[in-house]
Amino acid sequence: MNKGELVDAVAEKAAVTKKQADAVLSAALEAIMEAVSEGDKVTLVGFGSFESRERKAREGRNPKTGDKMEIPATKVPAFSAGKLFKEKVAPPKD
Repeated sequence: MNKGELVDAVAEKAAVTKKQADAVLSAALEAIMEAVSEGDKVTLVGFGSFESRERKAREGRNPKTGDKMEIPATKVPAFSAGKLFKEKVAPPKD
């Protein structure tokens, strides 16, 4: 599913126009990206959490030459699925 298909699904479920659904979805995604880029954690109960994580510096190899190189430390975005989301994807077996 791409963004256009998601907008269509949201518009149908919320009984709003596609234009309204696109505006709301875009604003929500932008707000999440801004918060995470500022170091905040965004938690949507039942869905999951978005946060920024530190990735340590590490040694890598240049794929062309095979030479060793140092990959610097950086921050990366991360998502952790919530309990309801996990159960929807993989229902618990009884």
